[in-house]
Amino acid sequence: MLVGEVALVRSGDKGAVLNLSLIPLDPGDFGWLDAALPADRVAELYAPLGGDGVERYALPGVPAFNYVLRGALGGGVSRTLALDAHGKAWGALLLCADIGDRPGTA
Repeated sequence: MLVGEVALVRSGDKGAVLNLSLIPLDPGDFGWLDAALPADRVAELYAPLGGDGVERYALPGVPAFNYVLRGALGGGVSRTLALDAHGKAWGALLLCADIGDRPGTA
């Protein structure tokens, strides 16, 4: 199963930092996504961007995660030659990540 089948992703920039928000369509899938998409898994997906690793934050009271990829946008909008300087399209990569089957299904 792909992330995009069970969650929404929003992406954008803060200077050279790429922010990705992951929001499960069903809040009951939060625990599964928590286990399937730790920061190191997301870091592997986004390794071609370089940067300084990935930090993941759970949002208290909200079934969602925020991933922060520092240095992933080549210096920010005014310094990079990248086609997607604002990082808006990078969320699509996370949507395409394979996370296996939902627990309890086969």
